Parts: sequence; structure tokens; C-alpha cells
Amino acid sequence: MTKAQFARSAARAAVAAILASLASPILAQAWPDKPVRVVVPYPPGGNVDSAGRIIGAKLQEIFKQPFLVDNKPGAGGMIAAEAVARARPDGYTLFLGANGPILFSPMIYRKNNYDWKKDFIPVSSVSFTPVILQVNNAVPFKTVGELIAAARKPGNDLTMASPGAGTQNHLASEYLQHKTGAHWITVHYKGNAPATTDLLGGQVQFNFDQLSVALPFIQQGRTRALAVGSAKRLPQLPNVPTFQESGFPDMTVETFTGLLAPAGTPQDIVQKLSGALRQILADKDVQGKFEALGAQARGSTPEQFKQFLTNEDKRWTPLIKQANITAE
Repeated sequence: MTKAQFARSAARAAVAAILASLASPILAQAWPDKPVRVVVPYPPGGNVDSAGRIIGAKLQEIFKQPFLVDNKPGAGGMIAAEAVARARPDGYTLFLGANGPILFSPMIYRKNNYDWKKDFIPVSSVSFTPVILQVNNAVPFKTVGELIAAARKPGNDLTMASPGAGTQNHLASEYLQHKTGAHWITVHYKGNAPATTDLLGGQVQFNFDQLSVALPFIQQGRTRALAVGSAKRLPQLPNVPTFQESGFPDMTVETFTGLLAPAGTPQDIVQKLSGALRQILADKDVQGKFEALGAQARGSTPEQFKQFLTNEDKRWTPLIKQANITAE
């Protein structure tokens, strides 16, 4: 190769490198110029799916492109999460996850398919749903303290209905036992519906359940709420104390939904999405739609959402390991 040929080759390589370095910002500036897929780890009809459709419609209004909900249930949400973690990080495949699929499922199912800290970029929180401690009406307890006192007695026969190992409902139960030295029998069901059926029928004495599921039965007088997992009392249940008011200052228990993007997604896209979501979730009409689901709409910056996930991870992961909670 002559010096002239070498110079031309070097020049072409330099131009190619410059174009490559500019490609990501150019793509980010153009985003979105086609439909965006929002992958949800549960079937249609649930709270996470409903949240996806609420924000998807509003994101479409802002960005003038469809935001399409893609339901991929199974394996504790890991099928959906892994699909997004392995997707091209171009802003066109996003993950609307919840506590289990984002933080705990790989550990509970003992499959290291992904790690939220390495494989995702947190974009924004979306919604928070308080967990309620409720008892069957035949149970005499009126406060959490009375329940704990009974559960500390050797040989007690208290039973708690769980919708599945490693769910936030189950973790709330384990957390309260760990903090108080109480003990009860945990009965695992395949979902909320059969767990609620047995609670109403008296086969089990109590459970921890999302406000969206528990509220109708509490309002009908079929169950009695002892405490709510939110930081403040709920307008739907103004007479029910929080766990903090009941003597458990560090017990805030909520299920959340949040949007994440594959690691490597351009920061410009992440910031655009996060800003749009914060705008959407501050809208009174949107907040009303989430309230109808028993949830509170609340957006965050990527940094705030990452810190929230980090705190939740540090809080619940040691408990899962200590209690040896698995889906096996």
C-alpha cells in the first residue's frame, strides 16, 4: 500500500468512526419514528396491564406514535423481563414491570436470566398500590397488635393466605414475622382469587392484599382491615391506621409499577420518556384512572426511580434469602 492509499484508507476510517459516534444521538433525536412496544409481564386485565394502557395512550398523544402493550406472562414475569433485557436498546422496546419481575423473580426462581442493575435503565415509577392487612370477620382481632400477640403464642393455629411464594403479599407476611417474632402458617395459592375465596370462607384467618383487591370486601363488611401499608392513611379507608401508627415505623408495603429500558438505551430517549411520564402522571384525569384501580399515580426521574429500586432491593433481598423463599 502506497502512502497515498494509506492516507485515503485512514481518512475513510476516521470518517466512519465519526459517523458511528454521531449515530446514537441522531437516532435519539429522531425517536420515535415508529411504534414503541411496552412489554407487560402479566395477562391482559390486571393492574399492570391497565397501567400500561393508561400511560400508553397518553404517551402516544405526546410522541405521535403508538405505544403498544405487549403481554408476555409467565415464569414470575421473567419471560417479559428477559425479552426486554435482550432487546435492541433503541427506545422501541420498553418494560413495564412490578416488584417481583424487576427485583425478585430471578432469585426466587433461581435463574440468573437478568439483573435489573446491569440489564436495565430505570426510566420512571408509574403507580403505587398499598398492601392491606385484613382478617376474616370471624376472627376477633381488631388491631395488628392483637394479631401479633396471638401469633407469638406457642402452638397457635393462625393461617395466612398468600397468592404465591415471593409475591409482595407473601414478603409483607414474612417481614412482619421477622420483625415481631410472631409465627403463623402460610398457605400458598395460585393467585389472588383462590386465596381471597378461602379468606372469605373462613378456611384461613387473614391475608395481605392490594387495596384494589381488598377494598370491595372491606366496604361490604366481609373482611376487616387492620392496617394499611401506605405512608399515610388512605382516603378510601380513613379509619384504618397505617402500620406505622400501629407500632411498626419501618413497615411501608406497596406494590409498584415502573418503566425500564434496556441497558444502553440513549440517555436522550430515557430523559424524554421520563419527562413525559412525570407530566402524564401529574394529570388529574390520569390520577383518577389510577385511583379507580386502587393505585396512586406517581412519576419520578430516572435517578429517583433507581434509588427507590436500590432501597427496595436492600430491604427485601436479605429477607428472601434468610427465609429461603423459592418458587420450587
